[in-house]
Amino acid sequence: MEKENSFQISVLASGSTGNSLYIETPQKKFLVDAGLSGKKITSLLSEVNRKPEDLDAIFITHEHRDHIHGVGVLSRKYHLDIYANDKTWQAMTPLIGNVALEHKHTFEMGKVLTFGDMDIESFGVSHDAAAPQFYRFHKDGKSFVVLTDTGYCSQHLRGVVRGADAYLIENNHDLAMLRSGRYPWSLKQRILGDRGHLSNEDGALTMTDILTDQTKRIYLGHLSKENNLKELAHLTMENTLKEHDFGAGATFEICDTDPAEATDLFAL
Repeated sequence: MEKENSFQISVLASGSTGNSLYIETPQKKFLVDAGLSGKKITSLLSEVNRKPEDLDAIFITHEHRDHIHGVGVLSRKYHLDIYANDKTWQAMTPLIGNVALEHKHTFEMGKVLTFGDMDIESFGVSHDAAAPQFYRFHKDGKSFVVLTDTGYCSQHLRGVVRGADAYLIENNHDLAMLRSGRYPWSLKQRILGDRGHLSNEDGALTMTDILTDQTKRIYLGHLSKENNLKELAHLTMENTLKEHDFGAGATFEICDTDPAEATDLFAL
């Protein structure tokens, strides 16, 4: 669905193997993260009839490989501006290769940046990275929140992200699958910790605190390849919201994402 003056999104890829989100307004086109190869991101953009040469910038959440793998090559090839906070720049610079000085921009945590016809609000999360931050995108009274890669959501954070029109929310793992799976105990502890990842249950319970009548779509993101299933994540979200008197399908839609297939463009 495309509308004049609309604010459109596509989750190009979401999962433990790579993450990238496309956002478009009449004035700007950009990515949040580029955690796959430049070639793969180009292919994913083509699935929604978009091209990397039309992008204006990439906004970075943190320096883990599944969020920055293609950042350097895309910036060099298409002369893209890159935005990240100072600590993330320090951590990711050795990992992405040379980025031209004129394309390096600082976007500090807790700030709001006006980017064309959109205001972008950054906020910190609890994750084992240098200074992880995610974003709320505002345009014409509508907003979209990206919130993955966090071990827990404080009451303050829930207040920051409450009442958006759409969300990409982390549903990383099913607790039973993770606990009984093949990961070493040290890695399981990392994932389950306050600086790890939200489980299906955690993501769903977070949504019960931040969902309002304004919300039209919930994307389930960053599912673990080893420790989750789309069906489990979807069912957990749907059942938890129903238990808290949010009728799935009445005012909002729950949408799956994929690590290798873009979602259709959605206009807020």
